[in-house]
Amino acid sequence: MSTPSTPSPAAAPVAGAEAAPATGHQSVPGGRRGSLGPVGLVLAGGLSVQFGAALAVTLMPRAGALGVVTLRLAVAAVVLLLICRPRLRGHSRADWGTVVVFGIAMAGMNGLFYQAVDRIPLGPAVTLEVLGPLALSVVASRRAVNLVWAALALAGVFLLGGGGFEGLDPAGAAFALGAGVMWAAYIVFSARTGRRFPQADGLALAMAVGALLFLPLGIAESGGKLLDPATIALGAGVALLSSVLPYTLELLALRRLPAPTFAILMSLEPAIAATAGFLILDQALSATQSAAIALVIAASMGAVRTQVGRGSRAKRQLPGPGADGQ
Repeated sequence: MSTPSTPSPAAAPVAGAEAAPATGHQSVPGGRRGSLGPVGLVLAGGLSVQFGAALAVTLMPRAGALGVVTLRLAVAAVVLLLICRPRLRGHSRADWGTVVVFGIAMAGMNGLFYQAVDRIPLGPAVTLEVLGPLALSVVASRRAVNLVWAALALAGVFLLGGGGFEGLDPAGAAFALGAGVMWAAYIVFSARTGRRFPQADGLALAMAVGALLFLPLGIAESGGKLLDPATIALGAGVALLSSVLPYTLELLALRRLPAPTFAILMSLEPAIAATAGFLILDQALSATQSAAIALVIAASMGAVRTQVGRGSRAKRQLPGPGADGQ
């Protein structure tokens, strides 16, 4: 990717949010192709991260929650650094500050989430975690319709939790909510990092920051277990599915989607997590959970249609050749 250019009208910043600018020679996105491209990236990233999370649950008996996070971040950092080979010179203090905070947000999000799924099932954990991005979408948006989609998605995530979370381990629920806060921070600083660093260089550097922060914790909990070949192989799979692929896709999407729209699309995560839990962890879906998934998908489709409509209207409102008198 080239250096980001000025945001297009369809992806203009919303008050309180960091909208992702367009990249390279991209013109104003018109119609469905301009908006569905980044939406597809978000959905592909969601599938990857949730199936990776299900694989991580099977790895926890071998390496522990902190050990899994350490393997995930360390392997992902090595892969991204080798692929991107980011330039270390020529960046401002503000650039480095942004990438460090991005790395802290990633480390915190991963660490808190894996502490949660070590105590409560995957579906409820993601259901609670997604409240962070939903809160971001409500706070950041100036459009009343986004409140409707956020409210519909919020109803779905609570229904997915069976209407309440009284039967869950309190510590696990608290860790999941904390992960949601860090997820909201990840969304904001991923967009900022994407503007300050070319291609995925900022992501690679932030992943290295997160890996360095977690390395002492993983060694303290798991020690020599981290060196077991089978554990390393499974950890590499988790890293590729849960970090390298989804974070890269989301970074690309955030260059072209406003942060509020991206945040509402994150409401699909509980549905994807429930599917991954069913296929990999043998966690069956009830009728109530299926209805909840339908609500979440409806909210996400509404958010996509709203974004497509904004792009179409912006294109129609642009002055034609000679309209400015020249």
